[in-house]
Amino acid sequence: MKLQCDVEVVNRMLPTFGLRNRGRGSRAVLSIGRHVDQKTQIPSVYLLICTAKDRTGSKYKLKENIEKFFTCFVEEGKATVRLKEPMVDICMSKADTSSLKNFLSAARLAHRGTIRDGLSLSTLTPVRARDVEKPKKKLIITSKKDYPLTSSFPYSLEQLQVSYCKLSRVDMRMLSLKSLRALDLSNNHIKKLPDTIGDLHFLTELILRNNRLESFSVALCLSSLQKSLQHLDLSQNGLKLLPACFCKLRELVSLKLDENQLVQLPFHIGQLTKMRFLSAAHNKLTVLPGDFRKLSLENLDLFGNPFTQPNPLDHSIHLTLPLSLEELASRAVLNSRIPYAPHLIPFHLCGDMELAKVCSCGCTCIRSYVQTAGSMNLHLVSHTVVLVDDMGGTEAPIQRHFCSLTCYCQFLDSCVQRGLS
Repeated sequence: MKLQCDVEVVNRMLPTFGLRNRGRGSRAVLSIGRHVDQKTQIPSVYLLICTAKDRTGSKYKLKENIEKFFTCFVEEGKATVRLKEPMVDICMSKADTSSLKNFLSAARLAHRGTIRDGLSLSTLTPVRARDVEKPKKKLIITSKKDYPLTSSFPYSLEQLQVSYCKLSRVDMRMLSLKSLRALDLSNNHIKKLPDTIGDLHFLTELILRNNRLESFSVALCLSSLQKSLQHLDLSQNGLKLLPACFCKLRELVSLKLDENQLVQLPFHIGQLTKMRFLSAAHNKLTVLPGDFRKLSLENLDLFGNPFTQPNPLDHSIHLTLPLSLEELASRAVLNSRIPYAPHLIPFHLCGDMELAKVCSCGCTCIRSYVQTAGSMNLHLVSHTVVLVDDMGGTEAPIQRHFCSLTCYCQFLDSCVQRGLS
């Protein structure tokens, strides 16, 4: 039974002599195995701790010698074993969670003297130098021949790049790397993302450039990525739409959507208030969502999209007069900022209200509205703008919604006045 982790052996007697422990762990290999006591010649179970400086290791008897286990943070790979003799605390950290739990169970059995015959005990011998090396933080694989088939990825990885390996799916072994902060799977053949990517609680960067993705799942938008993901690259795929809840990824700073088949951007894209870099060049966008004007970017690239020339007279009317009771109630809830949730109102109403439109008068509308398009200079939302077309323009059409015919007519009057002036 072996465990690789960081270990600090704390002598509880040092404060008595006015001394302090170093306060820093070292990479070590912990082994539980049988050893014959030289004095009594009786075999007993010992804990052996080997480090880079002491590969021979230090032995500690376990039977009836453990005072207490501290396991409050075992899910974070941390635990402490307090021994009676000598008076030391063995503090373990940066350990694989499942391996640590198994190791503590074996130590508890050894303390009670109930080690099962079937439990594999280690040989208490000096370890190899590579076994006590610092954990690997970064791994780059850019060739299929270098891809590990029989061995696991180092559990301590924080940055992993696997490119040009012709992967058709995400290897589930990658999703067990709980410390992962950056995952680069660019230039593969991945068609679908597993929802379990959302279990990587520390993931800040996800690069999926040049794959074969056709969708980005709702589950990922509702996962822990909401609180961690800052950089997302989905360029050079086959995406046609992003889910409405995509904008719940509100920690996004950089978003790349170039060279897909997108026909529209997420309706509430303005909710991505932390986003500073947006690139959606060479898609099939004809108009931008009205929420786009809420963005505050440093760099924007929408080159190569078939934007249409907006005409305020080209409109679609979805008004039902008089307004339905459902429409009136929904507008009142949103305009008054009354909290709502699926346990308070029907689920389908929550979905409709999530896609509410905002009129130029400031009021909201749900299913009854007039829709048209206006023109917006992209410099209003971004400091740097890549030209929209070869003609040097930085104007793009943007959707406009009106809660009533009155608001729409006022908009047309203002367009006429601007035209006359």
